[in-house]
Amino acid sequence: MSTATQTHIVWFTTKGRIAIPLWLRKKFQIEDGTRAVVEATPAGILLKTVKTVTIRRVRGILKRGGDRKSWNEEWNEHKNDERKLEETKHGITGTSKKRHRTRFSGA
Repeated sequence: MSTATQTHIVWFTTKGRIAIPLWLRKKFQIEDGTRAVVEATPAGILLKTVKTVTIRRVRGILKRGGDRKSWNEEWNEHKNDERKLEETKHGITGTSKKRHRTRFSGA
């Protein structure tokens, strides 16, 4: 019998957990700690295991070069640039922005 036609009924716990049948865990080499991606598809819920090799490859893509700023530093610069653009666009400064908030906070 092929796995395409072989089915097994499972149930969800109150926390949304399910037990994957043993024959599927063996077939797809699912062990304790195996990660998976859950996707919503037109046919239903798709559960795909993620192999350690894939995780290492993705981590390599996300690594930063030694001469580059950290993600936190870049994010802070981005947020500061956004704030400056908003202040310029609306003609307000950091202090007048605070006054504006307090003026309407009690209303």
